[in-house]
Amino acid sequence: MRSFLHQTHERLGDFWWYSLLLFCATRAADVLNAFVGLWLVPKYVDPAELGAVLPLARFADFLALPAAVFANTFRNELTRLSVAREYGRLKTLMRGVFLAAAAFLFVAIVASRFLLPMFLERIRIVEGSLGWLILVSSFLSAVHPIFNNALQSLKKFNSAALIGVVGAPIRLVTMLVFMPLRALSGYFVGQASTPAFNIVASVCCLRRELAVPAAPYWTRAVVRRFARLLAIFAASAFASGVCCVVESTVLRQRLPDLDSAGYYMATRFSEIAGFLTVTLSFTLFPFAAELAAKGKSARGLIFKSTAAIVVFSALVALPFFFIGEPLLSLLPHGERYAAYWWAIPWLIGIGCLTSFAGLFATAEISANRFGYLKWMIPLDLIYPALLLVVTGWGYFTACAPDAVNAFFAAHNIRSLGTMLVWMTAASLIKAALCLASLLRPRGGAEPH
Repeated sequence: MRSFLHQTHERLGDFWWYSLLLFCATRAADVLNAFVGLWLVPKYVDPAELGAVLPLARFADFLALPAAVFANTFRNELTRLSVAREYGRLKTLMRGVFLAAAAFLFVAIVASRFLLPMFLERIRIVEGSLGWLILVSSFLSAVHPIFNNALQSLKKFNSAALIGVVGAPIRLVTMLVFMPLRALSGYFVGQASTPAFNIVASVCCLRRELAVPAAPYWTRAVVRRFARLLAIFAASAFASGVCCVVESTVLRQRLPDLDSAGYYMATRFSEIAGFLTVTLSFTLFPFAAELAAKGKSARGLIFKSTAAIVVFSALVALPFFFIGEPLLSLLPHGERYAAYWWAIPWLIGIGCLTSFAGLFATAEISANRFGYLKWMIPLDLIYPALLLVVTGWGYFTACAPDAVNAFFAAHNIRSLGTMLVWMTAASLIKAALCLASLLRPRGGAEPH
């Protein structure tokens, strides 16, 4: 058996072997996560509030934006120090990022005092203790990628897979304990439990590398070198964060409760197609960074990864054309959501487009190329601005020409179908620009 696995590893190569290993190992965790999303959350969260789950999660990510930006800025440096085995400097860097994340938590607490009550009111949720739970969840979610990136940089894919498998049962048990008491609060307690476990487990997996004495790292030259990079990532993260928050809020605020709840249920199934994307993106980063360091292009890996995602997504989407409606009807309150089965394959198609854009961005960042942000950031700001203008045009009808009012009335978002049209158009434009950028001649030979 060991000989067979070794031969398979040799034939597939490191990239596809570790991608396959991670994909297979983490599917056990996804079974439990699917149970949480498809049964546990709909069972305990009232249908009128179910559509608020995703906007709350997006808002938590937005609060963690500064810490996430800081951690992502040093992602390449983590890879470089890990490859060079400069573990003393790596230890100092991770400490610094962790302390910075703690400082950003204070900023998030102050910001939430002003932003959170308004946001909860707009998505029709009573605050209670939910605000503090969102902050804790967002902080832990922002910090744990620091350690996850270290595992990724050191290519400790076996440890990463094991942590992912064990983390899912911890999340499930936590939600089973707390959600019957308070549904949405229990949901965020469960959301916080997984990154908390990941941090502790990652430190244990990195104990050999982090056992060395800390070496000096933070110098004036280092700060100057990364100041520009931090500004780039901050602009990119702010644009994408605003885009996600506005899109999810429009889905909740402007659509009927049943439509937003139907969207949530559809995403529980459509996100199955994204399992492969997460795995390939995680594996792609260090391999693309190595190719860039050797002056080679990662274009072949991106196209092959995208082809694998398209095939996998098609296989996932096809059954829902036949069993989508009866399958949804089997879930708690499923008779209300069964009519939204058509959104599942549609969302899977949108996911393919966003996956391609994500793989492209991952490869560009790993090679320290950021020119694509010149058009990516404006797109991420124009799209939510258009959503706000279209859905809020009613405030300006009195002072606008009839022709303009008629245009916005025809393109307003009043149903899940019209919202998905907007999402599809935005994803198509972004994917087309990524493809054009990828096909543009540039230096670097293709890997063989």
